[in-house]
Amino acid sequence: MEDLLQVGAITQPHGIHGEVKVFPTTNDVKRFNKLKEVILDTGKEKIILEIEGVKFF
Repeated sequence: MEDLLQVGAITQPHGIHGEVKVFPTTNDVKRFNKLKEVILDTGKEKIILEIEGVKFF
């Protein structure tokens, strides 16, 4: 069994460079600055994605 922590949910794409908007489901949004990789759970498979940058709005 994997112990995973959900830190956000993708709400929509943003721009043309593969960026997405994420609704945070964590109390500490500064956590996104420390992340290097995330696991995207599509329901069928889990994909490891590298985070290139973070912007706060």
